[in-house]
Amino acid sequence: MSNTTNVSSTRRLAESAIMVAIATVLSLIKLLDLPYGGSVTIACMLPIVIVAYRHGMKYGLFAGVVFGIIQQLLGLHTLSYVTTWQSIVAVILLDYVIAFMVTGFGGLFRKISSQPRALLYGSLVVCALRYICHVISGATVWAGLSIPTNAALIYSLGYNATYMVPETIVTAVIAFYVGSVIDFREANIARIYKKEKEGAPILKWIGGFLFAAALVFDVRMIFMHTQDAESGEFITDGLAKVNWTLIAVVSIIAVAAAVVLFLIPTVKKAEAKG
Repeated sequence: MSNTTNVSSTRRLAESAIMVAIATVLSLIKLLDLPYGGSVTIACMLPIVIVAYRHGMKYGLFAGVVFGIIQQLLGLHTLSYVTTWQSIVAVILLDYVIAFMVTGFGGLFRKISSQPRALLYGSLVVCALRYICHVISGATVWAGLSIPTNAALIYSLGYNATYMVPETIVTAVIAFYVGSVIDFREANIARIYKKEKEGAPILKWIGGFLFAAALVFDVRMIFMHTQDAESGEFITDGLAKVNWTLIAVVSIIAVAAAVVLFLIPTVKKAEAKG
């Protein structure tokens, strides 16, 4: 795919370590933090996806495991909610080590000629795999603790989607943008100048970020009323307390603005051709 085959193993390990550090910092910047596990970050998985895209699956999986271990160390308090050693092992593996190790599959599409699309597709795949890990953990280990025993799978699917869907959107948008302005295919990472860019105009990016921000806002507004801050239990009665009018207004404005921002470049291009 590139000249990165000329990069030494020492340099690859050094770059992987730097990317893991960046991913850790991004994981601490939370746009949304649910009271009982799960958060929306500024694309904390993207640096590991870039490692996998740039240096291959082996380095991606290694970086993902290290990142997962660090996340476990930062979230040690979660182990206090489980009692048996089997549950502890399951939480460590499903919610941390494996959940972030799968980020190493972010380079699956590295042979695609379009770097932005390769990073976009890779981000979507790893987010889906991480979501599956959290769903399995929620429907098994956390059933009867933070997740109701009855319909545990359905609840786990819904609960984990509340933060993984926004996380996926944010990661995908940023991945496509970063892939359109920075070239990770060469031995030395370099900026992609205007004539080489594959990405969309800046107005489309603003529209995408507006949509993502509105989604994060909506999730936060809903969950602040439907989940007990201490027990983490889902309270269906809290849905009546949600300010649905505000959510609708914010969503409509964001969607309308995003549509307009997406259409402006298309209209200008059509006028230029005409």
